[in-house]
Amino acid sequence: MIRALLSDDPPKSRLLAALLVLILAGLAAAPFVFPGAAALNTAAKICIFIVLVASYDILLGYTGIVSFAHTMFFGIGGYGVGLSLYFLGPGWPVVALGIVVALVIGVVLALAVGLVSLRVKAIFFAMITLAVASAFMILTTQLSEFTGGEDGRTFRVPELLRPTTRLFEEPFLGTAITGRVLAYYLVFLSAVALFLLALRLVNSCFGRVLQAIRENEMRAEALGYRVVYFRTMASCLSAALAVMAGAMSALWLRYTGPETTLSFAIMLDVLLMVVIGGTGTLYGAVIGATLFILAQNYLQKLMAMAAAATEGIPLLPRLLHPDRWLLLLGVLFVLSIYFFPTGIAGKLAGRGRGPAA
Repeated sequence: MIRALLSDDPPKSRLLAALLVLILAGLAAAPFVFPGAAALNTAAKICIFIVLVASYDILLGYTGIVSFAHTMFFGIGGYGVGLSLYFLGPGWPVVALGIVVALVIGVVLALAVGLVSLRVKAIFFAMITLAVASAFMILTTQLSEFTGGEDGRTFRVPELLRPTTRLFEEPFLGTAITGRVLAYYLVFLSAVALFLLALRLVNSCFGRVLQAIRENEMRAEALGYRVVYFRTMASCLSAALAVMAGAMSALWLRYTGPETTLSFAIMLDVLLMVVIGGTGTLYGAVIGATLFILAQNYLQKLMAMAAAATEGIPLLPRLLHPDRWLLLLGVLFVLSIYFFPTGIAGKLAGRGRGPAA
């Protein structure tokens, strides 16, 4: 049953499986185990970025395509839902309409970019996608009357997802079941469903062809596979998943804007998450997104505690000052690359296979 749900691709080691189960359990119980708005927001962000990183790994890890336009599709999803709710009012049909319109725009744009650009070599394709993403972001900020410009748009979500909505008078397990909790579980369950869908995709015949193209493009073409067709389809499917991640983000934040969906900094974060977790394994998206976002949100607090604890030691409190958290994050990233060159999931999976692998 579980193997079928995981598309006959379970984690390759017990340690990796235990780590994934721990993350899943933590996210599933987050509203009850980690009370507070900040903790719940962190858990929701992890769910959203798991989908976004997994969608990007289909391009980078499974197909060997380097694209810098992935946050563009993330933004299309966010703006599709956000602008629909802003102009048409809160309602589930409006949410569905926004998602459908965003999916159509995202897939058509990915198809156009793929057909025009995927025949060129990798570095030139990467530069083309960077130019397209930059142009899209400039266009979004310039159409301020429609998109809200650099300020973005704040909108109302359906009543069931609003923080003021209470489903029960009495708390459940010490937590009030509000619309915010329901919104979190909508994001969590959507992330689980989309991740399983991505796992099914990469373990299908289509996914095997993508991996063959990544390993040896000329041999795959000699076997009769149309490389451009498969790469373009991979770009479209990856874009569709990124659009869904953007829609989830918009529903959770009740806001959409260039800094939260289209920023190039998000693209860099996604690249780091893919590398830390491991390319070519969707389980790496879970680990990479979880570790990176936890570090983003809690590393400063841990450094403040460490600086206070080492106050009597020369120089060390200054090195551990919370303002230097980006420096420590960079050091941790370099160490992770050194000790886990194939990513954490790749390293653990390799260990699980043993010498025979």
